[in-house]
Amino acid sequence: MIKVQLAIHVIAVIIAIGPVTVAASMFPRVATRAFADSGDDRDHASLRTLHRICRVYTAVGVVVPVFGIATAKSLGVLSSPWLIVSMVLTAAAAAVLVFVILPRQNFLVAEARVPSIEAVPSLLKRLAIYTGVFNLLWVVVTVLMIVRPGSTTGA
Repeated sequence: MIKVQLAIHVIAVIIAIGPVTVAASMFPRVATRAFADSGDDRDHASLRTLHRICRVYTAVGVVVPVFGIATAKSLGVLSSPWLIVSMVLTAAAAAVLVFVILPRQNFLVAEARVPSIEAVPSLLKRLAIYTGVFNLLWVVVTVLMIVRPGSTTGA
C-alpha cells in the first residue's frame, strides 16, 4: 500500500505542480505582450488559458499533500525534521499561489482589454518575482524529498 501511496503522490506532483509552475512562469511574459500595443486576441486567449491552467491545477494539487502525508505516516517519518520543513515550505508555496499569484493573474486577465492601466508594468514585475519565489519553494521541497537528510537509504 505504501508504494501505491508514494506512486500517487509522485504522479500528482508531476501532473499537478509541473503545469502550475510552467503556466505561472509564462504568465507575466504573455501578459506583457497582451498589454502592449501590439497585443492581439491570441495573447489575450493565451493569458486566459494560462490563468485557467493555474486555477485548475491548483485544485488538483490538493492531492499532493494528502498522499504525501499518508505516505509519510505509513513510513513512520511524519515527525522527521526534513519532512516538517517540506510541509511548511509546501504550505508557503500554496499560500503564495492562492493568495498572491492567482489574485494578481485574475486582475490582469480581467483588465487585459484595458491597456491604459499605469500600474500594470510594476504589477507584472512583482508577479514575476512572486512566481519565482513560488518556483524556488518547490525546488527546495523537491530537493528535500530526494535528499531526505537523515535518511537511511544512503542517498
